[in-house]
Amino acid sequence: YLLQELTADVISGHNIRSTVFIETRSMYRTDGPEELRPVGEVEFAQGLAAASASGIYGSTRAAAAIVGHADLKLGDRVEPVLEALQAASPNRFRGIRFSVSWDPHPEVENRAEPGTLADPQFVAGARALARRGLSLEGSQFFPQLPEMAQFAKTVPDLKIVLNHIGGLMRVGPYGNRDDEVLPIWRQGIAAVAECPNVYIKLGGIGQPRYGFDWHTRDHPIGSEELAQALAPYMNYCIEQLGPDRCMFESNFPPDKVSYSYNVLFNAFKRLSEGYSATERAALFHDTAAGVYRIDI
Repeated sequence: YLLQELTADVISGHNIRSTVFIETRSMYRTDGPEELRPVGEVEFAQGLAAASASGIYGSTRAAAAIVGHADLKLGDRVEPVLEALQAASPNRFRGIRFSVSWDPHPEVENRAEPGTLADPQFVAGARALARRGLSLEGSQFFPQLPEMAQFAKTVPDLKIVLNHIGGLMRVGPYGNRDDEVLPIWRQGIAAVAECPNVYIKLGGIGQPRYGFDWHTRDHPIGSEELAQALAPYMNYCIEQLGPDRCMFESNFPPDKVSYSYNVLFNAFKRLSEGYSATERAALFHDTAAGVYRIDI
């Protein structure tokens, strides 16, 4: 099956440059102040990046830019944490990722308290991030997108990257309710699109919470069917934010339950065939390279 998809890719003649994201979450320091423990993750990624930059693994440059974590709820007290993160990777550290995901339904797993985006301490921490020219990876559920838009306007100098098409959910309390759910999601995407400091990653839809059955199939989905399924969601985001604020995202390994890596990227190629060469370059590479200041 993989060979079939790879052969189709070769026959298509596409040669599209892409920027790939890799996450590491298990390398936190095991001692010392709690707020500084995430520095260990950046130290680990910096070591990998240095090894890759030496060329011993080939031409690929892993971790050319690094996104870590810091607790923005510390407010101004997050400054020493950000300083330590930058010291751990002076040439590659670009920002942090922080989940504000919260939903009132008890069956939804929350990762933050309600109202985090409006909390004065969180806003102060975000401003500290912006002063250093660092970015924030925003993770939230789709009903929170209007809150995210207001937050983006409150901290206009902060570059914000939304993951997984804005946190759409089509299972549990939001299952079998597309007539209600999708308009709310679209309105939320339109709201964040009004904020020029917001960017969005087009991916993550292979996670079961997006409401597709691909992870249950006996035979995995192919790139043509996948492109057709992704198109309404991704094209809407591109329409609202423009290709220069959108970037294709693999979200591997979580999305691996639904499709293979090469099938997904073939789907991205099929989905984007109607865009210009400049627009496709932005979606696959240029937007990400600009946001994360990757000189490749």
